[in-house]
Amino acid sequence: MPRIAEVRPPAEPSSPEQRARHLRILRAAAHFGADKGLERVQMHEVAKAAGVAIGTLYRYFPSKTHLFTAVMAEQIDRFNETVTRPKPGVSPEDAVGDLLVSASRQLLSRPALATAMLNSANAATAAAVPDAGRIDSTFRDIVLRALGIDDPTAQDVTLVRLLMQCWYGVLQSSLNGRASIPDMESDIRLASRLLLAPRSNAADA
Repeated sequence: MPRIAEVRPPAEPSSPEQRARHLRILRAAAHFGADKGLERVQMHEVAKAAGVAIGTLYRYFPSKTHLFTAVMAEQIDRFNETVTRPKPGVSPEDAVGDLLVSASRQLLSRPALATAMLNSANAATAAAVPDAGRIDSTFRDIVLRALGIDDPTAQDVTLVRLLMQCWYGVLQSSLNGRASIPDMESDIRLASRLLLAPRSNAADA
């Protein structure tokens, strides 16, 4: 399990040039993570591939936990841009199941990177790694939009949080070889139906 460095909070890019540099670092990290896995990625090679000084890399990402949590946050942000309201004839909870299966397939297409991101995100604390909170909030927005809920109740938020934790666990089981791809997808769809049934806009709510 990666450790979080005891250092000052990571810097946030503010200018267009800094944001471009930040994105190059994330893309380089994703490349090496997919090729080598978390433990074998070296921060200096990420910096070199991104064309930045090692000090710049550490200013944005004080540890590999910060770095690969940010990679996951950026990928979820991009996935969020593709999410729309449920199609006619598809129940909201099944629409969420479809979304999570699609996201899972994308993640599992690069299993070493998926493991690096999940392990890092699971090790991250909200206080030390701000991108961990961004993952949670973006995931919540994705699910609530797919459910058609604009004004979520406290219970809605809790149900989404439980679904996210379940999704992480199912993905991890698949990455560990303890669940087949068909079983993983079936489990995700079932979890979506069961956990989201008590949502505030359910037909029998």
